[in-house]
Amino acid sequence: MENKIKIIGNFEHIKIENEVISKEKSLEISNELRFTFEKRRSIRHFSTKEVCIEMIQNLIKIASTAPSGANKQPWTFCAIQDQNLKKEIRIAVEKEEKESYEKRMPETWLNDLKPLGTDWQKPFIEDAPWILVLFAQTTGNDKSKNYYVQESCGIAAGFLISAIHQVGLATLTYTPSPMNFLKKILNRPDNEKPFLLLPIGFPSEDCYVPNIKRKSLEEVCLFL
Repeated sequence: MENKIKIIGNFEHIKIENEVISKEKSLEISNELRFTFEKRRSIRHFSTKEVCIEMIQNLIKIASTAPSGANKQPWTFCAIQDQNLKKEIRIAVEKEEKESYEKRMPETWLNDLKPLGTDWQKPFIEDAPWILVLFAQTTGNDKSKNYYVQESCGIAAGFLISAIHQVGLATLTYTPSPMNFLKKILNRPDNEKPFLLLPIGFPSEDCYVPNIKRKSLEEVCLFL
């Protein structure tokens, strides 16, 4: 029997179990995934339809399989279903957003947002059945050093968004600025900083998204 465990530098390593897929099948899967992800859109109009907690738990577990600097996994996910807490977050969000839209954002930024139809009002925070706030851990809970924290959390967020879409749900990558009020409302420790807020749920029946286009492969890639 093949040895599946090897000691390298006094640390236990396990042999990777990688499914062998034919070239033809692999290409077929990549095409299917491409078509799937071309349908992914960020939405701002959510149904209040329930999403079970088991689904949210699975999505967070998937996100937590993301690679991270020195495998420190420097993230905390706060999953919020309580309607009173969501309302409190919305009030704080809209206070900052109103200030941003009316005073902080330069004209160029406001003009770039016009095709998206956004404004300072964020009803999706209360409408979506779940709000997930991702916090980045600047250090470990025991004050140990973390590495590549921003990059690690960004990759975990990508895993999460991918999983949300593949299970038939929708989300929005939202970063109200500044975000420190989230830390206070959710009572997070000093070593955590808010990284991203994601409403999770189903699109509302009257959900429309801007008719915008993604860049072509030639615009985003060089084959050398």
